[in-house]
Amino acid sequence: MRHKTVDLDGPVHYLDFGGDGEPLLMVHGLGGNALNWMAVGPGLARTHHVMALDLAGFGRTPLFHRSAAVGANAVLVHSFIEKVIGEPTTLMGNSMGGHIAILEAADHPRWVTALILVDPAVPGVHVRRPEPSMLGVMAALSVPGLAEIVLDRRARMLGPERLVRETIALVTADPSRVDGALFEAHVQLTRERGNLGRQNSRAFMQATRSLGLRMADPRFWTRMRRVEAATLVVHGELDRLIPLAAARELVRRRTDWTLAVIEGAGHVPMMETPDRFVEVVNQWLAYKIGHEPATVS
Repeated sequence: MRHKTVDLDGPVHYLDFGGDGEPLLMVHGLGGNALNWMAVGPGLARTHHVMALDLAGFGRTPLFHRSAAVGANAVLVHSFIEKVIGEPTTLMGNSMGGHIAILEAADHPRWVTALILVDPAVPGVHVRRPEPSMLGVMAALSVPGLAEIVLDRRARMLGPERLVRETIALVTADPSRVDGALFEAHVQLTRERGNLGRQNSRAFMQATRSLGLRMADPRFWTRMRRVEAATLVVHGELDRLIPLAAARELVRRRTDWTLAVIEGAGHVPMMETPDRFVEVVNQWLAYKIGHEPATVS
C-alpha cells in the first residue's frame, strides 16, 4: 500500500494497493476516508490494479478552495479517473461513495466498466427515529455556523481514540471484528486531522447537507436508470444507517443488477468482514456479464 498525491485543482491523496489487472477505484462514504478500504485492498489487488482516494475535505485530501458537496466530489472522482487512471475503470463506492459512483456511471458511462455499490446511500423511507439525547445535537447541526462549533467541540471532548471507537460502533454490527491495525490507522489519521481546525467540520457539513438534499430528490431514479455498467450491490444484513430494504428497492428497480447480502455485517462490510467481502466481489468480477463501454479516446 503506497500513499500518493496528485494535483486535481488542489492536492488529492490516494492509496495505491498495486496489482497488474484492470483498474479498480474505491470511493469512501460520509465521514470516511481511503483507509476504510485498507483491509480489502490487497485481496482485490490479486486481480485488479486497486486504488482508493480521499474525497475533498476528507482523509488526507484538504478542502483547499473546493467544495465537499456530493456533486463537487463526483466531479473530482471523474477527474481522477480521466487524468490519473486514464482508462475505463471498475468503480466501487460505499454509502455516499456509492451515490457518487452511480452519478459517475450515469453521467460518464464510457469510463465505467463495472459498478460495485456497497451499502449505497440512495433515496427511500429508511430514516430511524432519533434517540431523545440526540435531538438537541441534530437541531444544532441544522444551523449554519453553530453546526461546525458543535462538531468541533464534540471531537475535542471525545479525543481521537474514542471518536473512532464510537464511529466504528455506529457503522458495524460487531465492532470487535474490525482489525486492530485498521483501528489504529484511523486513530492516527484522526489525530492528524485535528490540526485542520474548522476545515474538518466544514467539509463534513457541506457533504451532509448536500447528501440530505439528494436523498430526498426523486430525480435520482431517472439518473440511476441511465447506468449501463454491470452492477453488483453488496449490503450488510444488519446495516442500521441504510437498511437492507433500500438495497432491495434498488434491485427491484434494476432487475439486471445483482444483490449480495453479507450476513451479520453492518454499514461497512469491507471493514467488518473483509475476507467475505473480497470473496463476494472477486467472484462477481470473474463472472459478470454486462455492457462493455466503448474505448475512450
